[in-house]
Amino acid sequence: MAAIGENLKINSERLWGSLMDMARVGPGVAGGNNRQTVTDADSEGRHLFQTWAEAAGCSMGLDQMGNMFAMRAGTDPDALPVYVGSHLDTQPTGGKYDGVLGVLGGLELLRTMSDLDIKTKHPIVVTNWTNEEGTRYAPAMLSSGVFAGLHSQEWAYERTDVDGKSFGDELARIGWRGDETVGARKMHAFFELHIEQGPILEAEDKQIGVVTHGQGLSWTEITILGKDAHTGSTPMPMRKNAGLAMARILDRVEDIAMSHAPHAVGAAGHINVYPNSRNVIPGKVVFTVDFRSPELAVIQDMESRLRVEAQGICDTMGMEVSFEKVGGFDPVTFDETCVQAVRSAAVRLGYSHMDLISGAGHDACWINRVAPTAMIMCPCVDGLSHNEAEEISPEWAAAGTDVLLHAVLETAIITA
Repeated sequence: MAAIGENLKINSERLWGSLMDMARVGPGVAGGNNRQTVTDADSEGRHLFQTWAEAAGCSMGLDQMGNMFAMRAGTDPDALPVYVGSHLDTQPTGGKYDGVLGVLGGLELLRTMSDLDIKTKHPIVVTNWTNEEGTRYAPAMLSSGVFAGLHSQEWAYERTDVDGKSFGDELARIGWRGDETVGARKMHAFFELHIEQGPILEAEDKQIGVVTHGQGLSWTEITILGKDAHTGSTPMPMRKNAGLAMARILDRVEDIAMSHAPHAVGAAGHINVYPNSRNVIPGKVVFTVDFRSPELAVIQDMESRLRVEAQGICDTMGMEVSFEKVGGFDPVTFDETCVQAVRSAAVRLGYSHMDLISGAGHDACWINRVAPTAMIMCPCVDGLSHNEAEEISPEWAAAGTDVLLHAVLETAIITA
């Protein structure tokens, strides 16, 4: 294999220009983007990506979930491709870089290879996974989940949005439902470049996160039944305040997560209080506790302690409580060979780096089940993401894409 020189880098100005051009598609209201999955804006972004990929000499594949595959041929027709990519869909109030950097960074590495006439044994494929965000159609990472065999295609097609429109119908409506069987493609490896969506890299003044693991997740929905009563005329000792019971449980959620510091986290982000009236003591609450950790045993411990302590609190307060696990997935350990290719690339290029655990879910977490996988992360300002104010610097984007280029070339094997 030809040596990969430390001076081999992408065209950072071209990459940044492409990011800004894509940001004009499906603009938000505060400088970010609203390019939700299988909308007209999503279709427009897909057409732009396809135009760029074909101009770079790629052929475009499209499967029945709308996943896009831009391929640059290798010198060995029998060699499995090295895949890179992420997603182009955004949150309703999303940023310009979440997911998009991974797709357009992959495109930029192919453009750089063409500029320098670099050939590889393995083909290289840049992927745009459909509906990573899960904001219009739950769950997140829907199409990569079908690709990896976690969901059936029929089930995915039947997901509906708040207006009752099905995913399958909307995918067909915008013209991006392909003929290719989902999951039929075989991969030599998969690399995903992504912004961190957290504050660690910036706080540690590191340019690159070498992602070794992805956190597992557990969602437990808790329903507490107390008794609706007047807030003014009901004596304090005679109340069955479901809201107070929830508050006490959430205090325990904090303690449970902190007992497994620094990597475990926990909170409740989805809370419904009934009847939600100013002068009525809540008689019912429904809330979901989100626990995450890179260790399965820790997740299981947190789940168990939550149920025991919540039951005890409600028994003491004379209220009924029930539990339902409504979501989750096991922690992810990324492929050591791919992870080392990322780490070696950062060292070769002289970029400051550190090992990192991904706190968010990504398409790479599902693809890791069917192919050797690794992730590369770059910082984002104040760790802010899923927000129109999400921001990165051109230098951070370039460093992450340089590392992606080197890791992919090491894995795809340069022949000329």
